[in-house]
Amino acid sequence: MSLRWYSVVVDCHDVRAQSSWWANVLGWAIVYEADDEVVVAPPDERGTGLVFVPVPETKTLKNRLHIDLSPAKDDDQEAEVRKLEALGARRVDVGQPGDVTWVVMADREGNEFCVLSPRD
Repeated sequence: MSLRWYSVVVDCHDVRAQSSWWANVLGWAIVYEADDEVVVAPPDERGTGLVFVPVPETKTLKNRLHIDLSPAKDDDQEAEVRKLEALGARRVDVGQPGDVTWVVMADREGNEFCVLSPRD
Protein backbone atom coordinates (compact mmCIF):
# COMPACT_ATOMS: atom_id res chain seq x y z
CA MET A 1 0.00 0.00 0.00
CA SER A 2 1.18 3.52 -0.73
CA LEU A 3 -0.24 6.63 0.92
CA ARG A 4 0.48 10.30 0.45
CA TRP A 5 -0.23 13.14 2.83
CA TYR A 6 -3.22 14.99 1.39
CA SER A 7 -4.07 17.75 3.87
CA VAL A 8 -4.31 18.94 7.45
CA VAL A 9 -7.87 19.50 8.68
CA VAL A 10 -8.54 22.33 11.12
CA ASP A 11 -11.74 22.28 13.18
CA CYS A 12 -13.12 25.77 13.75
CA HIS A 13 -16.24 27.82 14.42
CA ASP A 14 -15.91 30.35 11.60
CA VAL A 15 -14.46 28.54 8.58
CA ARG A 16 -14.38 31.63 6.38
CA ALA A 17 -12.64 33.89 8.92
CA GLN A 18 -10.22 31.19 10.06
CA SER A 19 -9.27 30.10 6.54
CA SER A 20 -8.84 33.71 5.40
CA TRP A 21 -6.61 34.40 8.40
CA TRP A 22 -4.34 31.44 7.65
CA ALA A 23 -4.30 32.22 3.91
CA ASN A 24 -3.15 35.75 4.77
CA VAL A 25 -0.50 34.52 7.24
CA LEU A 26 0.96 32.01 4.78
CA GLY A 27 0.46 33.97 1.56
CA TRP A 28 -1.66 31.11 0.25
CA ALA A 29 -4.88 31.12 -1.75
CA ILE A 30 -8.36 29.88 -0.99
CA VAL A 31 -8.85 27.21 -3.64
CA TYR A 32 -12.26 25.87 -2.56
CA GLU A 33 -15.02 27.44 -0.51
CA ALA A 34 -18.37 26.08 0.68
CA ASP A 35 -20.44 26.54 3.84
CA ASP A 36 -19.01 23.38 5.39
CA GLU A 37 -15.44 23.45 4.07
CA VAL A 38 -12.77 25.89 2.92
CA VAL A 39 -9.46 24.75 1.44
CA VAL A 40 -6.30 26.87 1.53
CA ALA A 41 -3.27 25.87 -0.53
CA PRO A 42 0.11 27.22 -1.62
CA PRO A 43 -0.10 29.53 -4.66
CA ASP A 44 1.15 26.79 -7.01
CA GLU A 45 -1.27 24.31 -5.34
CA ARG A 46 1.63 21.91 -4.82
CA GLY A 47 2.12 20.37 -1.43
CA THR A 48 -0.14 19.89 1.54
CA GLY A 49 -3.00 22.32 2.06
CA LEU A 50 -5.17 23.22 5.02
CA VAL A 51 -8.85 22.27 5.13
CA PHE A 52 -11.13 24.19 7.51
CA VAL A 53 -14.35 22.55 8.66
CA PRO A 54 -16.99 23.77 11.14
CA VAL A 55 -17.48 22.16 14.53
CA PRO A 56 -19.92 23.16 17.28
CA GLU A 57 -17.59 22.68 20.26
CA THR A 58 -14.93 25.12 21.42
CA LYS A 59 -11.30 24.23 21.87
CA THR A 60 -10.62 23.23 25.47
CA LEU A 61 -7.16 21.59 25.59
CA LYS A 62 -3.70 22.05 24.12
CA ASN A 63 -3.42 20.79 20.54
CA ARG A 64 -1.92 17.33 20.12
CA LEU A 65 -0.71 18.35 16.65
CA HIS A 66 0.35 21.84 15.62
CA ILE A 67 1.87 23.81 12.76
CA ASP A 68 5.44 25.11 12.89
CA LEU A 69 6.18 28.24 10.87
CA SER A 70 9.73 29.14 9.93
CA PRO A 71 10.78 32.65 8.96
CA ALA A 72 12.75 32.93 5.73
CA LYS A 73 16.47 32.45 6.30
CA ASP A 74 17.24 36.16 6.65
CA ASP A 75 13.99 37.19 8.33
CA ASP A 76 13.74 38.22 11.95
CA GLN A 77 11.69 35.87 14.16
CA GLU A 78 10.56 38.67 16.47
CA ALA A 79 9.41 40.82 13.51
CA GLU A 80 7.37 37.89 12.20
CA VAL A 81 5.84 37.35 15.65
CA ARG A 82 4.87 41.04 15.80
CA LYS A 83 3.23 40.76 12.35
CA LEU A 84 1.24 37.75 13.55
CA GLU A 85 0.19 39.60 16.69
CA ALA A 86 -0.99 42.51 14.53
CA LEU A 87 -3.15 39.98 12.63
CA GLY A 88 -4.74 38.75 15.87
CA ALA A 89 -2.44 35.92 17.02
CA ARG A 90 -1.26 35.90 20.61
CA ARG A 91 1.65 34.37 22.50
CA VAL A 92 0.67 31.44 24.72
CA ASP A 93 2.27 29.29 27.37
CA VAL A 94 1.75 25.55 26.88
CA GLY A 95 4.40 24.59 29.40
CA GLN A 96 7.41 25.17 27.19
CA PRO A 97 10.69 25.73 29.05
CA GLY A 98 11.86 29.34 29.28
CA ASP A 99 14.97 28.96 27.11
CA VAL A 100 13.46 27.65 23.85
CA THR A 101 14.29 29.14 20.45
CA TRP A 102 10.68 29.10 19.24
CA VAL A 103 7.65 31.22 20.11
CA VAL A 104 4.37 29.45 20.87
CA MET A 105 1.35 31.37 19.61
CA ALA A 106 -2.37 30.81 19.13
CA ASP A 107 -4.49 31.81 16.16
CA ARG A 108 -7.85 33.61 16.31
CA GLU A 109 -9.63 30.52 17.63
CA GLY A 110 -6.94 29.40 20.07
CA ASN A 111 -5.13 26.78 17.97
CA GLU A 112 -1.47 26.72 18.95
CA PHE A 113 1.35 27.02 16.44
CA CYS A 114 5.05 27.81 16.73
CA VAL A 115 7.26 30.37 15.05
CA LEU A 116 10.74 28.91 14.83
CA SER A 117 13.94 30.88 14.75
CA PRO A 118 15.60 31.02 11.31
CA ARG A 119 18.33 28.71 12.64
CA ASP A 120 15.92 25.93 13.78
